[in-house]
Amino acid sequence: MKQITPYALGATLYMPALREDILDIVFRHKLSQLRSLVVCLEDAVAEVDVPRALEKLHWLLTNIEQRGGRLTKGPLLFVRPRDAAMAAVLNDWPLIKHIDGFVLPKIRLSNLSAWSAAVTNPNLLLMPTLETADVFNPNAMVELGSALKSTLDKRIIALRIGGNDLLGCLGLRRNPQTTLYDTPMGYAIPMLVSIMGTQGFALTAPVFEQLASSPLLKAELELDIAHGLVGKTAIHPSQINTIQHSLRVSLDDLNSANLLLSDSAPAVFQYNGAMCEPATHLKWAMNILQRAKLYGVKATLKSNQESHVRLAGANT
Repeated sequence: MKQITPYALGATLYMPALREDILDIVFRHKLSQLRSLVVCLEDAVAEVDVPRALEKLHWLLTNIEQRGGRLTKGPLLFVRPRDAAMAAVLNDWPLIKHIDGFVLPKIRLSNLSAWSAAVTNPNLLLMPTLETADVFNPNAMVELGSALKSTLDKRIIALRIGGNDLLGCLGLRRNPQTTLYDTPMGYAIPMLVSIMGTQGFALTAPVFEQLASSPLLKAELELDIAHGLVGKTAIHPSQINTIQHSLRVSLDDLNSANLLLSDSAPAVFQYNGAMCEPATHLKWAMNILQRAKLYGVKATLKSNQESHVRLAGANT
C-alpha cells in the first residue's frame, strides 16, 4: 500500500464527474499547481445523471490507461462514490488502479460496516468525511474514531470535515463576513481535532464558500493551521494558491523544528524567546519539516532572515 503524507493534499478541489476537463487536470495541462483532486459522484451529481457520470469516470480511467498511467508528479486523484453500494462496484473495477483512493461521504458508526465491506481493495487510500449530525456529539466521535482505527485505520490518509453539511444539520449557513470559527463549527472543529487527532488521524478543513473575500479566506486559513488541520477543500481554482501558500512555514518555525530534531538537542532549551522541549514538540517539528518540504518557506525581510539564520545555529 502506498504511503502518502496528509500534508500532500494541499488544496483539494472537488469536481463533478461530468466535467469535460478532468483528464487535462490529471495530466497537468490545466491547474498545474493543484495537489489533489476529487472526482465527485455524490452531491455534485443529480440522481438522474449518475449513469452518465459513471460512464465519464470509466472514460477518464480508460484514457489514463491508454496514456500509460498517471504522471509521477501529477495531482493525487480520489473518487467520491455516492454510497457504499456504488463504492463496492467501483472497488472491483480493474481500472480503479489509476486512482489513489475514495472519499467516503457521511461516514458514521451506523454505516461503517457497510463501507468497510465495500472498500476492500487494499491499494485504495480512504478519506472518510465527517458531515452528519452525530459529529456534534463527542461520545459518538470517540466511538467512531475507535471503530475507524479497528477497521480502516492504516488506509486512512485523513478525515475530512464537511462544514457546510454540518451547518446544514443546524439549519445554518456561514455569515459571509466571518470565518467558520465564528459559527458552531468553532466548537466542532477543536473537538474533532482533540478526539480524532489524539487517535492519530489527520483532519482537513472545510470549504470557504465566499469567492470574493481573499482576506477572510486567509484569516480562516490561519485558524485552520492553528488547529492542526492539514489541508483545505477548495471550491474554485482561484482558491488553490491561497490555500497552499498558507501551508508554507516561517523560517523561525523551520529553524526551531531543525533544532528540536537535532541529535544534540538538550532536553529543554530556549530559541528566539520560546521554550523548546523535544519530548513534547517532536511531532510538531516533524509536521513543520513535512510542510516545508512540500510548500517551502514564507518570504521574510532580509534583516529578519539574517537574524533567524544566525540564531538557528545556537541553543540560546
